Amino acid sequence: MASMTPEGPADPVRLRAFVEDDLPFLDRLCTDPDLLGEFEWPGFTDPRTQRRRWENDGYISADVSAVAVVRGDGTVVGLVTWTPCGFPSGVTYVIGVGIAPEHRRQGFGTATQDLLVEYLLDHTTAHRIEARTNDANIGEQKALERLGFRQEGLMRGRSFLQGKYVGVLVYGLLREDRRPQT
Repeated sequence: MASMTPEGPADPVRLRAFVEDDLPFLDRLCTDPDLLGEFEWPGFTDPRTQRRRWENDGYISADVSAVAVVRGDGTVVGLVTWTPCGFPSGVTYVIGVGIAPEHRRQGFGTATQDLLVEYLLDHTTAHRIEARTNDANIGEQKALERLGFRQEGLMRGRSFLQGKYVGVLVYGLLREDRRPQT
């Protein structure tokens, strides 16, 4: 799965399955509070779970999937996830993105989410794609709106981060929002 967007960052970005050489990056998810940033860090977890998950299914499964976000030079700059939800399975997906701090504010997050939306529309029966973000994460809200997502609601006190309960905004995008029917 590889592509890039015309409006994307100067350095092209693509999506690819995780490989064993990516395990140090995946370990950072459990050990580095800065990797996911102030809006997503859940606390320390067992880094061995990353290797076990990679060995089990390579991060691609019917329950939740993740792939690497890779710059043109092959550097892993983040990851994106998608999870089917709702009924029947495969009609709605919840997506997420995490870009390493040293690669933020370069357009990778928006370009990555754009690639993932296109991937889901091309390769699944997705009719609806949802994204959720901390209500204080203005950058992510703007990125989602640039991609055509619409803010649909606020779930008050939905997450517990850094010692406090925070609201989570729900954004939605329907297939016809991106690909109008003729």
